[in-house]
Amino acid sequence: MTGSDIARADAVYEKLIARAGEAWVEPRLERTARILDYLDNPQRTYRVVHVTGTNGKTSTARIIESLIRAHGLRTGLFTSPHLVRFTERILIDGEPIADEKVADAWDEIEPFIALVDAELEAEDQNPLTYFELLTVLAFVACADAPVDVLVLEVGMGGSWDSTNTADGDVAVIAPIDVDHANRLGDTPEQIAEVKAGIIKDGARVVSARQSPEVAAVLRRVAGERGAAIAFAGGEFALEEAKLAVGGQLVRIRGLATSYDEEYLPMYGRHQGENAALAIAAVESLIGGGTQKIADDVRTDGFAGATSPGRLQLVGTEPTILVDGAHNPHGARALVAALGEYFDFDEWGVVLGTMSDKDIPGIIRELAPVTTHLFATEADSERSASADEIADAAELAGLRPTAHPNIVDAAEAAREWAAEGEKRAIVIAGSIILGGEAIALARVESWKR
Repeated sequence: MTGSDIARADAVYEKLIARAGEAWVEPRLERTARILDYLDNPQRTYRVVHVTGTNGKTSTARIIESLIRAHGLRTGLFTSPHLVRFTERILIDGEPIADEKVADAWDEIEPFIALVDAELEAEDQNPLTYFELLTVLAFVACADAPVDVLVLEVGMGGSWDSTNTADGDVAVIAPIDVDHANRLGDTPEQIAEVKAGIIKDGARVVSARQSPEVAAVLRRVAGERGAAIAFAGGEFALEEAKLAVGGQLVRIRGLATSYDEEYLPMYGRHQGENAALAIAAVESLIGGGTQKIADDVRTDGFAGATSPGRLQLVGTEPTILVDGAHNPHGARALVAALGEYFDFDEWGVVLGTMSDKDIPGIIRELAPVTTHLFATEADSERSASADEIADAAELAGLRPTAHPNIVDAAEAAREWAAEGEKRAIVIAGSIILGGEAIALARVESWKR
């Protein structure tokens, strides 16, 4: 990698962010399909595992990718959002795409962008967006690699998300709850209808445990499309999760067979549930759900799985964790993991969320473990203000303080932790804030 390559990749990102951002979403799949047609549909040159859901989809996608790579296959992984740099969103064989490769892929795409934008303008349509073009970039880069399998995380929803221009051999449905209600629907059933849009004719589908109402939607859509569906707690399950140094030992009943205790280097029972979902997905892809994943493959796959920004240790003395919990369901899982895997008497919670999130609901879930809440905001136009978060915390019976940015909030939280014994800090509320915290931890050397 040279300075020139970095500059070329940075220039790509500048062109991307100049377009309508991720806060702006229009249900329009055909526009992404149009530019992909001009590019001879690179997304059809490899097999696809398509992952959607409200919570856990990124962690699940990462475990799936690691398990597939452990089979000796060349993998691509497309997730969002990024923590520090946008190349983290496109992984080739487990590593962020090289700057040179992402710039080369953009050079292939760019001549067609103006063409499609002009066609859209003539039709009185908005131009291609940031996420639409990022999706196309990922598809082209993975075709150029080339990869055998792309593990593809939905950006938002499912049916009209730009990633749905790919045909998933396996559709993976992580837990569904209410999120992005203004875009996806007010009830879990309505949201499930949108997310079920990734189920393709004749595909295999694996789903996390869902409410009866959501499960009914998924079963109906799968049936309409002639797709076989399996649910956690039924056809497969996490049967046991035990605390281990740096993670947990999980015992999983898969679709093909049961697997004895395996080490998973991630905290939280919810990550064990994600691992079970990943096992079922990989069994479905390789062997149609009837072939056991070899012991050495499973061991290597789990050992290589990481989930940055999910219960990630970024500081010691004091202990500081970063977690991407950004809705009540995620906050509930975070609280459960803190109680099960860590031994601290008091937690300081640095919280910064996006303005479209259920802030009172998140705080309600975090309140039982929160000794002091440090309200802050991420460097994003979508971020809720620190004062708004602090006001919601006060209404929940907490005594928060408000801080304008992660630098000030982290400094205050670290000072608070130093004043007592067995105090620790968790930074949560959004992946964007988590990325800022991880970058700050590196600069300030929080790990000792």
